[in-house]
Amino acid sequence: MLVPKKFSLDVPERVHVYDLSGEPVKEIVLPKVFRVPIRVDLIRRAFLSAFTARLQPKGRDPMAGKRTTAESLGVGLGIARIPRQKGTQRGRFIVFTVGGRRAFPPRTEKRIHERINRKEKRLAILSAIAATTIKEFVERRGHDANPPEIPLIVSDDIANISKTGELKEVLVKLGLWSDVERAYKGRKIRAGKGKMRGRRYRTPKSILIVSHNTVNILKAARNLPGVDVASPENLSILHLAPGGVPGRLTVYTETALKILEDKFRGVVC
Repeated sequence: MLVPKKFSLDVPERVHVYDLSGEPVKEIVLPKVFRVPIRVDLIRRAFLSAFTARLQPKGRDPMAGKRTTAESLGVGLGIARIPRQKGTQRGRFIVFTVGGRRAFPPRTEKRIHERINRKEKRLAILSAIAATTIKEFVERRGHDANPPEIPLIVSDDIANISKTGELKEVLVKLGLWSDVERAYKGRKIRAGKGKMRGRRYRTPKSILIVSHNTVNILKAARNLPGVDVASPENLSILHLAPGGVPGRLTVYTETALKILEDKFRGVVC
């Protein structure tokens, strides 16, 4: 299904705050940050900018394949005039010989970082935050969960959890544990040479927990497949839209909402 470049959907003005047992305790007004028109094109561009900024430039030695004493034997011998290793008939130096140099090796001068304007990046983050409140976007990303409400706001007590078992119980009561199981079942061995370079497995993204205090909750969630923890101050497009696809299943704490509202005050009209 194609997604329009710019559109906005109805977002509830008031949402419930749930405790750790999955029961609603009160109702609050959803900040204006969650009513920004969703720009899928900007989100994708901002993701590519953030992703390519982390890449390390790669290149080759300019003299690779050229350190040889090979010389051409000249004409009149009935053989090709390519440079040959002395004492043998092996070709060297040129591109199409076995052991020769590469034709177009990677260069460190190549531009690999896609830059983006500061205001465009900020608007992309706002759009990605707004996309976490739309159920259609969350389902299109492939999340498999049955939360009581989207967006899901929980009390600040979740930030004090430091044990993985306790966090699992909370996610089960909130109807989110099935998405963690989906990420676990989708874990696959990576194709290619990355298997030999410390990134053998590829794990799908699951829940994002945006908490005002990440000291304890980070310890509890780091062993759950696909679960990420971020603070509202450091919320990135890499967290909100992995792969450039908006609509990640996100859990906000009540205080994190207030921090987001203060952070973007004056930006959102």
